[in-house]
Amino acid sequence: MGERISSYKELHVYRNAMEAAMEIFELTKSFPVEEKYSLVDQIRRCSRSVCANLSEAWRKRRYKAAFISKLSDSETEAAEVQVWLEFALRCKCIDETTDKKFDAAYDQIIGQIVKMIDEADKWLIRKK
Repeated sequence: MGERISSYKELHVYRNAMEAAMEIFELTKSFPVEEKYSLVDQIRRCSRSVCANLSEAWRKRRYKAAFISKLSDSETEAAEVQVWLEFALRCKCIDETTDKKFDAAYDQIIGQIVKMIDEADKWLIRKK
């Protein structure tokens, strides 16, 4: 954690998750209409939830268990994105190249979150 970070918006993992969620938003605009309320909704919700849970974790840095819990929620949402994208691939809404691109992006995001969990003490707000 070499640099001083004063906002969740400065976290590399948050930026990566936000970028991926916005790309998913654009991608899902081309999905079939019959998938609007199922596949599209699910992929968008969980991709956005990764970001939301990261911001919540940031605000819970006073309490290690709460911080880790929200990071864990973010990690599981990222894994859920990967599952919904596999459904999109199998339903032929996306191609293999797109699936691999997002799968790799979310593997990286998950790795960044796991590292934060493993190094939680470095992120906690210290009492004076």
